[in-house]
Amino acid sequence: MKTLVIAEKPSVAQDIVRALTPVAGKFEKHDEHFENDSYVVTSAVGHLVEIQAPEEFDVKRGKWSFANLPVIPPHFDLKPVDKTKTRLNAVVKQAKRKDVTQLINACDAGREGELIFRLIEQYAGGKTGLNKPVKRLWLQSMTPQAIRDGFDALRTEKQMQGLADAARSRSEADWLVGINGTRAMTAFNSRDGGFFLTTVGRVQTPTLSVVVEREEKIRKFVSRDYWEIHGVFQAEAGQYPGKWFDANFKKPPPGPDGTADAEIRADRVWSEREAREIADAARGKPASVTEESKPTTQASPMLFDLTSLQREANGRFGFSAKTTLALAQSLYERHKALTYPRTDSRALPEDYLPVVKDTMKMLAESGMKHLAPFAQQAVDGSYVKPNKRIFDNAKVSDHFAIIPTLQAPSGLSDAEQKLYDFVVRRFMSVFFPSAEFQVTTRISTVETNGKKYPFRSDGKVLVKPGWLAIWGKEAISDDDEKDGKNLVVVKPGETVKTESADLKALKTRPPARYSEATLLGAMEGAGKTIDDDELREAMQEKGLGTPATRAATIEGLITEKYMLREGRELIPTAKAFQLMTLLRGLGVEELSKAELTGEWEYKLAQMEKGALSRDAFMREIAEMTQHIVKKAKEYDRDTVPGDYTTLSTPCPNCGGVVKENYRRYSCTGKAGQEPCGFSFGKSPAGRTFEVAEAEVLLRDKHIGPLEGFRSKAGWPFTSEIVLKYDEEAKNWKLEFDFGDDKNADTGEIVDFSEQDTVGPCPICGAPVFEHGSNYVCEKSVPTTAQPTPSCTFKTGKIILQQPVERAQMEKLLATGKTDLLDKFVSMRTRRAFKAFLTWNAEEGKVTFEFAPREGGSKFPPRKTFGKAAPAGKTAAAKKVAAKKTPAAKKAPAAKKAAAPRKPGAGLKPSDSLAAVIGAEPVARTEVIKKLWDYIKANGLQDAANKRAINADAKLKPVFGKDQVTMFELAGIVGKHLSAP
Repeated sequence: MKTLVIAEKPSVAQDIVRALTPVAGKFEKHDEHFENDSYVVTSAVGHLVEIQAPEEFDVKRGKWSFANLPVIPPHFDLKPVDKTKTRLNAVVKQAKRKDVTQLINACDAGREGELIFRLIEQYAGGKTGLNKPVKRLWLQSMTPQAIRDGFDALRTEKQMQGLADAARSRSEADWLVGINGTRAMTAFNSRDGGFFLTTVGRVQTPTLSVVVEREEKIRKFVSRDYWEIHGVFQAEAGQYPGKWFDANFKKPPPGPDGTADAEIRADRVWSEREAREIADAARGKPASVTEESKPTTQASPMLFDLTSLQREANGRFGFSAKTTLALAQSLYERHKALTYPRTDSRALPEDYLPVVKDTMKMLAESGMKHLAPFAQQAVDGSYVKPNKRIFDNAKVSDHFAIIPTLQAPSGLSDAEQKLYDFVVRRFMSVFFPSAEFQVTTRISTVETNGKKYPFRSDGKVLVKPGWLAIWGKEAISDDDEKDGKNLVVVKPGETVKTESADLKALKTRPPARYSEATLLGAMEGAGKTIDDDELREAMQEKGLGTPATRAATIEGLITEKYMLREGRELIPTAKAFQLMTLLRGLGVEELSKAELTGEWEYKLAQMEKGALSRDAFMREIAEMTQHIVKKAKEYDRDTVPGDYTTLSTPCPNCGGVVKENYRRYSCTGKAGQEPCGFSFGKSPAGRTFEVAEAEVLLRDKHIGPLEGFRSKAGWPFTSEIVLKYDEEAKNWKLEFDFGDDKNADTGEIVDFSEQDTVGPCPICGAPVFEHGSNYVCEKSVPTTAQPTPSCTFKTGKIILQQPVERAQMEKLLATGKTDLLDKFVSMRTRRAFKAFLTWNAEEGKVTFEFAPREGGSKFPPRKTFGKAAPAGKTAAAKKVAAKKTPAAKKAPAAKKAAAPRKPGAGLKPSDSLAAVIGAEPVARTEVIKKLWDYIKANGLQDAANKRAINADAKLKPVFGKDQVTMFELAGIVGKHLSAP
């Protein structure tokens, strides 16, 4: 009889096997597990199973209406995670073995680890259950002895029931609120037609709220002028700077909103006249000097957890949170160079001291010339020793801090090397001595006319670099006065002269937008903003999301067009403001508050202790879900109250004022007059106009191409938007323009005289211009100079949802190729792909060129047809041929090879067809192409029905009637082609 041990990750399974081997015997390695006489050890790879509503309760996309809400299933079914089905099947196979009589949950020591195991166990047991006893291995350290100690102190299933209940409840509550909230808000926003996907969630919506609130402060910020007075003082030893300050300054009391005005500071003067008086009074006058100098120390920051690593890598290297996680994961999984990165701990287990000493020795002996000497210094100086700041079991949760492993990596990419060096430097820094500074505060006081004008000078000199040496900082010498850090010496009792005192005019600045680094910090510290003490305590260690999910939350908000990433700034979109307006207007603001997470964490903590039942918590969640749906469903007012804007462009119909409301931009009429009825939707096909975009549309009557629209079925698409005058309604209305160029073939003369050319036509060399939704050759449309088109070059401004900017088309026409474009969407698979656009001279059109895969193409090169065979075989081909024809066996006499058939050879057009395309033998496909060239050049497509072709005098003998459809062409052509 054997015990199955299920770890959360393969690396942990290997650690367990190594620890058990000395006491339980050698393990045999199999593809997906290890096994000996007593144990079978296998692992998940994170979540293998997720919850879903039972089939009869699931509402398919496209039917997200209030009629189907709320969705509160009586229980949840399970479904495998698509990417890891193979691993799940392997684990389930071991769990079902008849000789496996007991399971040990060795997943990570926390709520998520408990959930991963419980869902796998439930899935493996099906409807009847596995009915095998379960024990819990609780590990906070991965040393062999800690693992063996853990096996000696396994916890019972009953001991873990509270944690298991909390884990399931959190997962199901997230599903209920996320699914029902998203569908209710989507249904509300889609009332006017279309599909306006409006996602909400317990973590993503409060995170978005933080960004929107900051942007609201920025938009409402009114800059104020203030002045600083900067002096230069002459001492015997030289000059030094100083800044005036108010010695009697007191912080202002909090205002009505409970916050003090942070802009009011001791060194700011709010009147130019007053500032000038201070400068004039001090300039040229003597000043007495007092000085205080004291040593200070600065310890290294703590070890990295994932969030601090993401924040600092964003600030130092510009890496997104997603990129940092991917790099850290690669260094952990692929290179085995870092410990597990998805951690929220910044400390190490107390029994990890020997491992850390070995790691430091490995670094000292590594080939990293820039870091190895510091590691050697740490080894020689015995810097690694017990320290509660670094080694503390109480500060270790599911995982410990991110540190280098004993394995020195090789073959790292530039980005991986940067991040690895970053973690190694931080790791070494925490064991090095503190940096020592000498900090000097000098006050130079000018006294004149009974008034005192103090100026402050600060100096900070690095005396001993300590850990800063690892980061390239050295002690500053006495004569180094760079940045004013090192002040010149002033003798005791010396009087200095105020050489100059000048005003510096400045303006207060709005708060900075969030970067990924600062937003990750805000998510991590979200609990600090909560007023309720109990909720704040519950969120103290949690924040919004987990270190592993925060990057995905930010990326999700960008994907759903709630935020834009511009440089390092994250900017909320109009869609984000619209969502916050909706939640406030409907009275369901709890969805946008961190308090919701705080409340859940408080109750889940009670559940873990057995003080709250799972049923009671889930009843509350069901009630909350019903409340959210009910508020959205029953809201019956025309608009949602909010802070709306007024457009500067007047109404195109009556010249009145156009104002924004929740759903539309509407004319409110001229002063004293009734509105004329003009309006257009703010979110056509689920994409919300930015205010600047609405202004452009109103001013120019068109905008685009724009991305991010969604069809009624939920598929994304790209389009231009136009305002067109409707004769029947006697007003303007909004329409999508997909570039059909309905008037392109009417024969109407096109005037390009006001345009600059995009570049030369790759077919005939004539200028290419923008025309409607295309880039066209001047000679492909009727112009005054050439009424009958003679060229066929035309390519769209949008190709498979990818807008082709003018600069890219200029590059294609100049060089034959665009940059790599990344927003094409396959019509067949609906998946995005990257490609270059290139001019294919053989095919006579713009085609795709795909970037080569790293390490070579996954697929063999495509076969090509219609090209002459090479004159001689390649060496490889000859080698293969030689193998196929044994030398001892005489090859049979070769038949006379038939002359290779030229493409289309033998197909002769009839006299009537020859009158249109010429009399030379031609391929059937080439006939169709030539016919289409003739049809387009002569504008023979029916204006009302593009699929119909009108016959002129030349085509009527070919068609045999006045009009045919494009689908009849192939059949007609066949009757006019014959062998010569």
